[in-house]
Amino acid sequence: MIAWLLGVALARASPAPAPPADSACAASPVERPVTPHPEPAYHFAAEVYAAIDAVVTRSPGVVHPFVVGCTLEGAPIRGYAVHDPASPVTRRLLLIANIHALEWIPTEDALAFLLDYAARPEPGVEVVVVPVVNVDGRRKVEADLLAGRNVYRRGNHDHVDLNRDWAVNRDSHAAWRYLLPSRYATSPAPLSQPETRAIDALLRAHSAAGDIPFSGFVSLHSFGGFIYYPWAGRWERAADWPRLQAIGEAMQAGMGPHAYRPRQLSRWGFFFRGQGMEIDHVYGEFGIPAFLVETTRSGLQSPADLHAYFRWYNPRDPAPHVRSGVGMLRAWVQASA
Repeated sequence: MIAWLLGVALARASPAPAPPADSACAASPVERPVTPHPEPAYHFAAEVYAAIDAVVTRSPGVVHPFVVGCTLEGAPIRGYAVHDPASPVTRRLLLIANIHALEWIPTEDALAFLLDYAARPEPGVEVVVVPVVNVDGRRKVEADLLAGRNVYRRGNHDHVDLNRDWAVNRDSHAAWRYLLPSRYATSPAPLSQPETRAIDALLRAHSAAGDIPFSGFVSLHSFGGFIYYPWAGRWERAADWPRLQAIGEAMQAGMGPHAYRPRQLSRWGFFFRGQGMEIDHVYGEFGIPAFLVETTRSGLQSPADLHAYFRWYNPRDPAPHVRSGVGMLRAWVQASA
């Protein structure tokens, strides 16, 4: 979100639903990891999937891989349902990451949390993790890094900002929209992209009668250092904002030192609104407490970093940020009860 300031009934758990059998990407093979690569502290997407697949093999029944949907280029969007197979599922949470192509540290957080949670799952709580939503955009960034190109990338294959492609609060009533129109822009239509439709379909699939719906949602972004909750697209308070604030404070407490503060996103700045964002959609359409976490406070450490777009969002050493992120997400699981 801040990048523009720099210029631009109880049942034993079953895996989250896969797309219909005719989905072209459902049987698509996982790409082989590319090593070495220019950012060795970070995983390329294939390395993310390989690390999770190792847990699937090592701990059968704990991590259930599935395909959430397909991207514009026909790549699978991979999801993983994680739970204790000895405990009937009573709660289900959804964690997604990497909506924006250059924001990789959210995927590092999601991967580390998934591995940690697979080793110590909370009885009765299933967490569905989608570590890379914007698969096409990330592939382009990977190609840029390998080729030594410095390209700013935010959107998907068609350059659509998936962070502004949702159905709730797309229209602004703020006077500032006339002075800063680009800051209030949205995608061509609600859920216009297959990536956002896939996440929406996943939420709807578990909203069906007799199923266990999602009761918590987190979307990991970078950078800014805040834990945001709805509304993003309008100034008014959400009806149960004290509960959202309380969950955010629990997440903050789980981080340790230098923790992020929880705040209603539209109140980050008096002129700012986030139209058509995922937390408004998930909260407004499904009634699920939703949070957008701006992980890290950027990766900028020297003036030279201003000229490297990857560095804007991703610190050279992600490890301390990932540790605090796992603590935050563990606290979220507890606080979402």
